[in-house]
Amino acid sequence: MRCPYCASIDNKVVDSRMGKEGETIRRRRECLKCEGRFTTYERVEEILPSVIKKDGRREPYDRMKILSGLKKACEKRPISVEVLDKTVDDIEKALQEKGFKEIPSKAIGEELMNRLHTLDEVAYVRFASVYRSFKDINEFMSELKDILNEKETNTPPKPGARSK
Repeated sequence: MRCPYCASIDNKVVDSRMGKEGETIRRRRECLKCEGRFTTYERVEEILPSVIKKDGRREPYDRMKILSGLKKACEKRPISVEVLDKTVDDIEKALQEKGFKEIPSKAIGEELMNRLHTLDEVAYVRFASVYRSFKDINEFMSELKDILNEKETNTPPKPGARSK
């Protein structure tokens, strides 16, 4: 592992700990040249399908792209990084279980939309506005109305409220 401070590849592991749920190993390292300390994480490399983009290009699955999109959608929202990581883990697990060698980016986007819809409505709308490329304000308003209608039908009446 290359030192982030001096770029030397000579270092030693000072401490190793298992991450949450045993999915990762956290290693604390010390550079033998500059004595700087840094942390690395190891995870099992899982074989994920290639992604078929809208224009037909194929590219390798990239966890960081999904996580970056989630972080942008959830910016300034009360959602922890741990929850976002877990969401990406769940999406990856679902992709692996399908067993496909290739998967359309649309399928990944829709899965993200479903997860965000239950996680945070504001983040969902932010992501949807970019992902769905609304042509005008009417399409955007239609999506918002759908969310409000769904919320009204799924919310039990408040105590003391009269029914119509």
